Amino acid sequence: QITFGSTFLGKVPVYEEVHRCAGQIHGYKGCIRDFQVNHKELFIIDEALEGRNVENCNVPICDYHPCHNGGTCTSDEENWYCECPKLYTGKLCQFATCDKNPCGNGATCVPKSRRDAVCLCPYGRSGILCSDAISITQPSFSGTDVFGYTSFLAYSPIPNITFYYEFRLKFQLANHHSALQDNLIFFTGQKGQGLNGDDFLELGLRNGRVVYSYNLGSGTATIISKPLDLTLSVHVIHLGRNLQKGWLKVDDQKNKTVTSPGRLVGLNVFSQFYLGGYREYTPELLPKGPRFKNGFQGCIFDVQVRTSLNERFKSPGTPEGHPNSGRSVGQCKDSPCSLIKCRNGGKCIETGSTVYCDCLTGWKGAFCTETVSVCEPEHDPPHLCQQGSTCVPLPNGYTCHCPLGTTGTYCEQG
Repeated sequence: QITFGSTFLGKVPVYEEVHRCAGQIHGYKGCIRDFQVNHKELFIIDEALEGRNVENCNVPICDYHPCHNGGTCTSDEENWYCECPKLYTGKLCQFATCDKNPCGNGATCVPKSRRDAVCLCPYGRSGILCSDAISITQPSFSGTDVFGYTSFLAYSPIPNITFYYEFRLKFQLANHHSALQDNLIFFTGQKGQGLNGDDFLELGLRNGRVVYSYNLGSGTATIISKPLDLTLSVHVIHLGRNLQKGWLKVDDQKNKTVTSPGRLVGLNVFSQFYLGGYREYTPELLPKGPRFKNGFQGCIFDVQVRTSLNERFKSPGTPEGHPNSGRSVGQCKDSPCSLIKCRNGGKCIETGSTVYCDCLTGWKGAFCTETVSVCEPEHDPPHLCQQGSTCVPLPNGYTCHCPLGTTGTYCEQG
């Protein structure tokens, strides 16, 4: 038998490598990824006869060097972040900085340009600077915005979900095109970060169909509905699981069932329950099962769950129905742009509760009321002053003030 550590995993005779310490035999401690014998690949877990004390191998996310622009990645067993250099911000240090952050109430600041910022509003807030309080009874989600963030709500972990659960919810698509996208409706997974954990539960839309998947630690079970009837305004989903057996019913379609592979029967998840999207906007950070590319586009409401046949359905959250946090979530059918007037041809853009003005070339500012100087980086076309020189605006154009040792119209000559 092939033996890894102190666990028998196959049928080909090889020797077991051990070392002795104080009279005891110790197995291997570490990660084994690929195994091949005589040109034949053996699947370490799937072909094992028996095993003990084997866990999923977690590669620290920092080993993938996720930080951009010279950012420094720091991680522990479950969490990680990028420490960004001065001129950059964002989860991956991919944006120019929001040095003078104008956003209020804990909003996420992302730069629209080197001078202007956009405020991605937290749950319950709206407006250019997220200063307006809003009441949300039917959440509206906007998918993934141009800055790469998804709108989402995060609720406290759902208790007692291990062996049985039922979910009921309704949703309304922002448009029929969004039904054909790769959109996440809800997710909860191992470790809270979804890095390499096995167990997860997720629901989403893919190619116009509802996709329901779960992994109890021994493989993913998936149910895919028939195509949605796009003539319906509101869609209704009822799904559940009892031990290994799961089921899904969408609108008036027939109930579909599936049984998860392997022998494990319990869903062990400890993360928050995410609705409409995910706090981490890079889908690669989710387990391999879900990896929906975008957040949901439209409204999700009347979400209810129960974890026993003998209890009533109730809304997620502690207290009931209250999320812990959220981003760019608005009230269904409300339009933040109705309260905003962009000037000089600017276009109002709304993503959930987040709203900002997209200015025409030559204009800047929150409402596109300021002109862009010919010497500013945003000016189109950009000035031609060479590196190290200073661009000075004139009534009809600009001039370049050259540093010592250079000359020419644009300081291009030595």
